[in-house]
Amino acid sequence: MNYRSLAACAALAAMASTAAQAQTEIQWWHAMSGPLGEWVNDLAKEYNASQTEYKVVPTFKGTYDENMTAAIAAFRAGNAPDILQVYEVGTATMMAAKKAIVPVGEVMKQAKVKFDPKAYIPAVAGYYTAPNGQMLSFPFNSSTTVFYYNKDKFKAAGLDPEKAPATWPEVVAAAAKLKANGEKCPFTTSWISWTQLESFSTWHNTLFATKNNGFGGTDARLAFNSPLHVRHFENLANMAKQGLFVYKGRANAPDVSFPSGECAMMTGSSGLYARVSKEAKFAYGISQLPYYPDVAGAPQNTIIGGASLWVMSGKPPAHYKGVADFFSFLSNAKVQSDSHMRTGYLPITMAAFELTEKSGFYKAHPGTDVAVTQMIRKTTDKSRGIRLGNFNQIRTIIDEETEQIWAGKKSAKEALDTAVKRGNEQLERFQKANKT
Repeated sequence: MNYRSLAACAALAAMASTAAQAQTEIQWWHAMSGPLGEWVNDLAKEYNASQTEYKVVPTFKGTYDENMTAAIAAFRAGNAPDILQVYEVGTATMMAAKKAIVPVGEVMKQAKVKFDPKAYIPAVAGYYTAPNGQMLSFPFNSSTTVFYYNKDKFKAAGLDPEKAPATWPEVVAAAAKLKANGEKCPFTTSWISWTQLESFSTWHNTLFATKNNGFGGTDARLAFNSPLHVRHFENLANMAKQGLFVYKGRANAPDVSFPSGECAMMTGSSGLYARVSKEAKFAYGISQLPYYPDVAGAPQNTIIGGASLWVMSGKPPAHYKGVADFFSFLSNAKVQSDSHMRTGYLPITMAAFELTEKSGFYKAHPGTDVAVTQMIRKTTDKSRGIRLGNFNQIRTIIDEETEQIWAGKKSAKEALDTAVKRGNEQLERFQKANKT
């Protein structure tokens, strides 16, 4: 190789190096592990391959709690990520942290990227929208609560494998048959507060908290110790005593018990579908949440779960342009539809839902549309969602108190009354800290 060829190669290498250095890196902290972590990494790879100006770098930071705690510490230290995934119970806390965040509506507007909140499923967009109509965070992995059941175990116990229990009395009857057939875990649930109190409340068009579940102001107070809530937890307590309901721990710790085949029925996140479809070695069904047939207005609608993406403040303009471009990519109907089919999370736009429907996915995989149909119903003031301050602490209190029920140390009424009292102390604290 002559001198000129060497010089040309060196120049090309320098240009490639400069181009690589010019790429703006967008740091994205998330809480997705296992198959969902693979999905997040694949989304970033797909986006990065679609253009050369920006590079999204996803980083797993542990559970939702750990991710949020790490981001708060990083913000105080001046090195927060560009994008932070925050679960839905952290919404009110993030809204109150005005200096730490930049509303997603503002980010998209400044970057001159087309963004229409009306394109999103109303129940999803509404949850992350401020009273002034501005969208605060970007809906990402939005889920809702659904009912999973093992069709093989139903068949073996003499139950109809094509008919899921629609009501709570039917769940009890099915659990009794499964136990009689030798099942050690007929029914379990993950996320006790979300599935058995929060979604349970909206599904029965009953308030979880006053002030329309917190949407009406920070002076909201908890109301989940009503006769209906107490009745439900008395039923769960009786199921636990009979070995029909087995408590498997807090948050998503019980998730493994269904795809592994250990538990025959489970209420949990629609986002668990990614794991069930990959790991289950049996025929399974997905159905809507059970309800009490004697409650007027039930079933109503379930509420949002999962998380959204918040944009952190104090970043250079180029970073916000990159964030806007990435969010535009995530909003694409094909990207949304593919994600929905892969994970079980909601297709956050109506266009993505329609695209999935046209593809024949719902017919080929019965039950995968349950999450959507539960969420796109018309909501009421009691069922729009739940937006409370210090919600994470309230959920921990609910876990602590309801665990006393399964241990036989407290009655359902005593545990729920105490959880409301302790939870209201958290709400009072939040209200005082965020007076405007």
